[in-house]
Amino acid sequence: MPPTAAQSRPEDEDPTRADERPDAALEAWLIARHSCRAFLPEPVPRATIERILDLAQRTASWCNCQPWQVAITEGAGTERLRAALQQRAEQAGFTPDFPFPREYQGEYLARRRESGFQLYGAVGVARGDREAYRRQEMRNFQLFDAPHAAIITTDEALGEYGAMDCGGYVANFLLAAQANGVATVAQASLAMYPEVLREVLGLAPDRRVVCGISFGYADTSHPANSYRTRRAEQAETVSWVMD
Repeated sequence: MPPTAAQSRPEDEDPTRADERPDAALEAWLIARHSCRAFLPEPVPRATIERILDLAQRTASWCNCQPWQVAITEGAGTERLRAALQQRAEQAGFTPDFPFPREYQGEYLARRRESGFQLYGAVGVARGDREAYRRQEMRNFQLFDAPHAAIITTDEALGEYGAMDCGGYVANFLLAAQANGVATVAQASLAMYPEVLREVLGLAPDRRVVCGISFGYADTSHPANSYRTRRAEQAETVSWVMD
């Protein structure tokens, strides 16, 4: 029988005993999860991937439409995708199915810059070194050497709300992977070239690419995995409406 509110309330617990809080495991996964930008070559067992997919499938969606379709690569499939993306990225221009941000301003620009400076500092890209910057940018299309990629698509007819539901799916995929010891990085960059994804993965014409997720086991010795980005304080993102 679950405890009643009078018997046990999280706010009554000793804050030093966080391991007894009902959300302790979730908090641990949220804190431990990070964008992995260097992977080991070892593949993730199929059973582990299927477990991650089962958990992510519990994502809430508008009218329970569950608009996400997920293409998972492994082995030669990953290598074909990696090669095709690198070849396309050497050419100019990109045509994502959903518009990329028009502009970053204010705190969004500041956070983006801070994240970028952390990455470039970790991997030794000097400010103004365009050649080194380009090499690091191309790591996106090499999937950071990950043995797997998950490409997330939605139905064209569902528009932006279908994409929003897919965002929830992506978040749960990342957490489910973390809980199973699998590292991830969500990548909007893979959505830059939907024509490549359609050809390599055989996507239906009515599917719209939301993003990709490269995943596998983290190379913890790589400097790209040595830093963590900060999160805004609650006061920066939340307003309370009372009276």
